[in-house]
Amino acid sequence: MASLAKTLLVKAITLVVVLIGVLVLLAVIMGATRLSDKMLNSILTSEVQEYKQQLLRQGKDIAAIEKAVEEFKKERAAALGIDRPWYERMPQLIYRLLVLDLGNSRTLQSSWGSNRIADLILDRLPNTIILTTTGILLTALVGIWMGLYMGANIGSRADRVVSILSAASYALPLWFVGLVLILVLAYGPKILWGVQIFPPGGMVSTPPPKEPLAYVLDVMWHLSLPLLASFIVFFGSWAYTTRNIVFSVSQEDFVNFARAKGLPEDMVRNRYILRPSLPPILTNLILSLAASISGYIITERVFNWPGMGSLFYAAITALDEPVIFALTYVFTLVYIIGRFILEILYVLLDPRIRLS
Repeated sequence: MASLAKTLLVKAITLVVVLIGVLVLLAVIMGATRLSDKMLNSILTSEVQEYKQQLLRQGKDIAAIEKAVEEFKKERAAALGIDRPWYERMPQLIYRLLVLDLGNSRTLQSSWGSNRIADLILDRLPNTIILTTTGILLTALVGIWMGLYMGANIGSRADRVVSILSAASYALPLWFVGLVLILVLAYGPKILWGVQIFPPGGMVSTPPPKEPLAYVLDVMWHLSLPLLASFIVFFGSWAYTTRNIVFSVSQEDFVNFARAKGLPEDMVRNRYILRPSLPPILTNLILSLAASISGYIITERVFNWPGMGSLFYAAITALDEPVIFALTYVFTLVYIIGRFILEILYVLLDPRIRLS
């Protein structure tokens, strides 16, 4: 037990080092390439121009305006940290992130007008969970179930048909499938018959329903096409990957030995094939769910869905450095937590790890 606790502690420390390493690497990349300075200078230029326009509208003397603008520029440069080199600014930013002080956005706001990055995440994260996480979970469960059946019936008609469909779906980009579905199922019926079967995008109608039940149904209506696109694209990879894992395990010597002993086929399948197959399957599932928190940038743009992916896109286009760092930190933190959960599940599912 002590050895097991020591192993998990070492894993946890390693993952924390990885988390810090990602932030340091991002800071070095943005600082050494002067991208951070360009972002801050862009913000400073915009603020100075806006301040100068305000003074001009007040009709003040040109010389006084220039002096006031110069003083304002120095104050804002000091506040933004432009007067210091990047390697002096970044450690403080990394420390704040590690203690979960995400700070404030310089350009973006939540739906209720807050510029706190924590509020931005709380505003967008539920939308991403509704779309991306739900889509991955639904697709994974169906794909894994089908993959288990295919792996136990290699060469059957169902195995051949699903394998072909899996290869086809795996080759399709999610954004392309989304555009096709919008064209065929959203705009097509509207143009041909004047009926809006599916909405082309957005999360709710405009204006949104006021009754709670009507609001939920409206969100589900808008969710239908993105979920269908996710299912079409990801079902094949889940089914085929699970099928190959189960088939590979079923060819192991210990499985043939169990059959040679005359054990019932149900026991061989459940104890000797499915259980050793669970660790790699769970690895794919949990890491996919952890990655889903970051959302799909292009897909959310295609369906105009206000999730974490579109938030990250907005932060990049607006050159909002604090939001970029904070989102990268949050995405990495969720991945680290998912990895640690996997380490615990490995211990529970694989007797060899407990014995070692």
